[in-house]
Amino acid sequence: MRKVDFTHIDLNLLKLFDALLKERSVTRAGQRLGLSQPAASRGLGRLRLLLNDQLMVRTSQGLELTPRAEALSEPVARLLEDARSIVAPAIFEPSTASGRLTIATTDHMTLLLMPTLLSTLAQLAPGLDLEIPAPSGNNIKLITQGDADLAIGVYDELPSRFHQRLLYDEDLVCLVRRNHPVIDKQLTLENFVSLSHISIIITGYGNNIVDEALSKRGLSRRVTVRLPHFLAAPILVAESDMILSLPRRLAHRIAMSTPVEILELPLKIKNFTPAMIWHERKHNDPAHMWLRKLIAGIVSENK
Repeated sequence: MRKVDFTHIDLNLLKLFDALLKERSVTRAGQRLGLSQPAASRGLGRLRLLLNDQLMVRTSQGLELTPRAEALSEPVARLLEDARSIVAPAIFEPSTASGRLTIATTDHMTLLLMPTLLSTLAQLAPGLDLEIPAPSGNNIKLITQGDADLAIGVYDELPSRFHQRLLYDEDLVCLVRRNHPVIDKQLTLENFVSLSHISIIITGYGNNIVDEALSKRGLSRRVTVRLPHFLAAPILVAESDMILSLPRRLAHRIAMSTPVEILELPLKIKNFTPAMIWHERKHNDPAHMWLRKLIAGIVSENK
């Protein structure tokens, strides 16, 4: 096989070759590419030299392809199409997309956002599946390793090369069972700290923000149950005299199906803001951009 120095090959010649195949005319092929007739003729000469073949011969019916040109016509067309797909802007078409979206989040955010997201995906992107992986701390590691497309949670600091989009402001309220004795009283800070509490620590370590706020006042509470699951805690509340502090949106969602009552938290705690986070490598990916916009829209509609 003749060795070819690829670095000296003008790939524009392949575009000319494709145009010649389509037009069967040097003049029309040149016009298709914006070349003059002499420039197109010179290009054909270079192609013949490069491929060591006449490629086209003139007959009484016009230019006719040689067997070598016929054999190359499909591979060259495929190569040019592949090149176009490489340099063209990537396009995401939800209706025909397939694959799996992986969103790392808490059971709390799963309950609030995923039902609407799932129904929307079923309408707009029926070929896409959704996975909520087992949590890993605050899920930043899952994003870093590429094991999740994005994460939803509350983040004070993010590593470099991470992006985030804030979703909404949130505050805390209290849940107690229906007919709890404290309902007939005003829930003051004094009787709040006197009750038995459930504390949710989703990462499994650190302090709950309620304890931190109480500590600043020189107060403390008895935490009878400490657990990492938002959705298990209200069930325990509904069947005991314990009290639970949790996000307002979640509390209202829980109260729709669980025999609990919502009380205002008698303690000033700064609002917090859940956010979507993702790695820089996904930032400009069309499918990822579509997913982020979709989630942001769902949150906006439910504010």
